[in-house]
Amino acid sequence: MTLPGWRDWAFALKTYAAAMLALFLALWIDLPRPYWALGTVYITSQVLSGATRSKAVYRLCGTGLGAAVSVVLVPNLVNEPILLSLAVALWVALCLYVSLLDRTPASYLPMLAGYTAALIGFPAVDDPGAIFDTAVARAEEISLGILCASLVATLVLPQSAAPVIVERLNLWLAEARTWTQGALAAARAPDAGSTGQSKGVRLRLASDAIGLDALGLALRNEATGAERAAQAFAPLRQHMLMVLPIVAAVADRVATLERAGALPSRVRALLSDLAVWLAGEDDDPETAARLRRRVDEFEPALGQNPDWATLLLASLSVRLRDIIDLRQDLRVLRGHLAAGTAPAAPLAFAYTARVRGIRHRDHGLAAFSAFGVFVGLLVCCAIWIATGWPDGSAAPMMGAVACCLFATQDDPTPQILGFTNSALVGALAAGFYLFAVLPLVTTFEMLALALAPALILCGLAMTQPRFTPMGMGAALNGATMLALQNGYSGEFAPFANSVVASVVGMWVGAVVTRLIRSIGAGRSARRLVRINRRSLAAAADGRGTGHGLELAALMLDRIGLIAPRLAVLPAETAAAMGDLLADVRVGINLVELRRVRRRLSGVARVSIDHALALAARQLRRQAREPDIDLLAALDDSLDAVAGAALSPERRAALIGLTGLRRGLFPDAPAYREAAPQPGDREMAA
Repeated sequence: MTLPGWRDWAFALKTYAAAMLALFLALWIDLPRPYWALGTVYITSQVLSGATRSKAVYRLCGTGLGAAVSVVLVPNLVNEPILLSLAVALWVALCLYVSLLDRTPASYLPMLAGYTAALIGFPAVDDPGAIFDTAVARAEEISLGILCASLVATLVLPQSAAPVIVERLNLWLAEARTWTQGALAAARAPDAGSTGQSKGVRLRLASDAIGLDALGLALRNEATGAERAAQAFAPLRQHMLMVLPIVAAVADRVATLERAGALPSRVRALLSDLAVWLAGEDDDPETAARLRRRVDEFEPALGQNPDWATLLLASLSVRLRDIIDLRQDLRVLRGHLAAGTAPAAPLAFAYTARVRGIRHRDHGLAAFSAFGVFVGLLVCCAIWIATGWPDGSAAPMMGAVACCLFATQDDPTPQILGFTNSALVGALAAGFYLFAVLPLVTTFEMLALALAPALILCGLAMTQPRFTPMGMGAALNGATMLALQNGYSGEFAPFANSVVASVVGMWVGAVVTRLIRSIGAGRSARRLVRINRRSLAAAADGRGTGHGLELAALMLDRIGLIAPRLAVLPAETAAAMGDLLADVRVGINLVELRRVRRRLSGVARVSIDHALALAARQLRRQAREPDIDLLAALDDSLDAVAGAALSPERRAALIGLTGLRRGLFPDAPAYREAAPQPGDREMAA
């Protein structure tokens, strides 16, 4: 934990000020439970102003929807507590399922709609006739807290995401540059690009690229002027991800050619100059153009029956041009982010413009999480109904909140228990204030001064990622248990009932989650790997996405989710999952092969179809062992396509088959050379 800096103190003081503003307005308007406005400020506020604003609209809409659902359900089912419990639990589960399919701030809308219905509906069963007034009041209190948090975040020392993105991007570029230089150096050390350390770097780069998502979404919702640069973020994210399979492909081709003694000297010289250029700060477009021309000079034409070295060299030339384009674009996009401007000129690596918004949606895990919340809520309701517990409605209320907030985790149980601990801390503080401090408070100014130490401390905790749940939970639960209103009523029994019910509800949620929902990092990573392999099988069958980079973007997004999970697993477990970037390269080549095969005819098209069918079969089996039939089919396809008439589609098919063979069979012997044809004068460069 680092000591708080001035920005951390500024955030803590801003959040405290927003909370006091919300509480003052709620008391002035004479809302029945003004403490909900205070607690909402802490659950909404984020260090970056754009992140706070990005949540605001969706939280407001979700609160309104949840309030409307509670108005519909409670009066009609209040005399049937079991049916009411089922209906609310089902609504919360459905909303959570929809929320987990979206990894953007828009996910807050269904999540809030879900647990707001529980927050409003369960306490209203004692007075169902007032449900409309109660729902309106809760919506007003929560909306007031959201608006105050957004207003203060926007007007008072707003912290932009742009400098944070640029700082992290610079670190990412430095590590990516070092890795790329190692890949280019495979001409001198053939194993440089294939070490376990290199694999760890690649996965970390993928994870860090996905980790920028939240910052990019926050940037879009700022009011600092930097939001103009948000248009640069979407292509930036995809460019960063596409660096990984492209550099991995270059490392593979260079190392393979070097081992075969078939890497021309002029290619060696180009790789050396390219490594120097990557390390420098030269952004002159003419330098990049000269490097592209040098790639054009050694790129073979792929005439009749090219040998294996010629095919690898042609594949290498395509990927080297991609590296040059990506390097130029990443520098340009970084400049736009730093300057707060939108990119106007077209990018050199234009393919990713088609795949900006592609993200993995895990319907299975979302349904699994929703079922866990559904069961947890029913257990809490059963305890409440069976015991006739006064103030027992807090159990399903807080159980719903805790389970929903941490449902994105592989194992939400530790986070829920941490949130429970924060509730206990908040309860102790609330008890001290309720019975020792508040009896002495006679004005709002005295109340604000009394609350300042505890709330500012919670705000400071929220600036540290490790303690954010504790700080937010202590503020939210403490405010709820303190139950500040226009007038003091320090009754111990309702306070104790509320505290115990809240803690029991969260404990029940943790136990049910551990029994039903927790899957662990290893199981989650293996599941994502299997999903990627199924996507490959669908691509080989001609189903799914019709563009190679769309499939690559989807698979790379999953790899970014897999990478942090692999980091906490034993090395042998992570190694058993194979080369994840090789799977991405396989996917690109599969889709491109299916695209170009349509323009081929005769034996070339038939042989490609046969190879793709065998590839789909192997991928569906999730088999890691080599399939000799598939390898033979790929070689037959290379023979057939090599003998076809010259055309751009023939060239693309040869490069695609070469990449597919290297991706699926990296340890196989070199492709057999076709018999030379009379008049074939082409020589490998």
